[in-house]
Amino acid sequence: MRRAFVTFERNGNEVSLMTDMNSVDEAMTRAAEIVRGTQRLLAGLGFFGVTELSLANNRRADIAALGPSGEVWMVEVKSSIADFRSDSKWPEYMPYCDQLYFAVADDFPQELIPDETGLIVADAFGGAIIRESPEDKLPAAQRKAMTLRLARLAAMRLTQTTDTGWTAASGLLT
Repeated sequence: MRRAFVTFERNGNEVSLMTDMNSVDEAMTRAAEIVRGTQRLLAGLGFFGVTELSLANNRRADIAALGPSGEVWMVEVKSSIADFRSDSKWPEYMPYCDQLYFAVADDFPQELIPDETGLIVADAFGGAIIRESPEDKLPAAQRKAMTLRLARLAAMRLTQTTDTGWTAASGLLT
């Protein structure tokens, strides 16, 4: 069995986790690898969230996560330069989060990432925050709405995993 160590820092301490390389899905796309590594990074920082969160403005965040003090972070995943250049909707996420990040692979030209956002570099096994996002605190009402939206989507997805015969009604969480 092939194993690899993933190491990250949490609260000033270095933490190592063993990963079973045989369990890694060989067909994972580059974007899925970046998502996975970003979620591992966020979890190490105490942020837990969901992928593909629909927002009130009909946009969809690649990753939206809640922090230990109720912070809302969003991450836009870009798997290539073409993907980045074809998408200019990222400013429309800013009213729905305290901090906005782009997550890219290590060979992505980092100078393309806007200064108004943070930068995460990730692969399938983890990631690192290369540049912190500027913080713009959500108003209390918007924070509550986002927290409820995240919690309800997470609960719905959990219900779907425990009851395979159940499906959510279309538009249930909008």
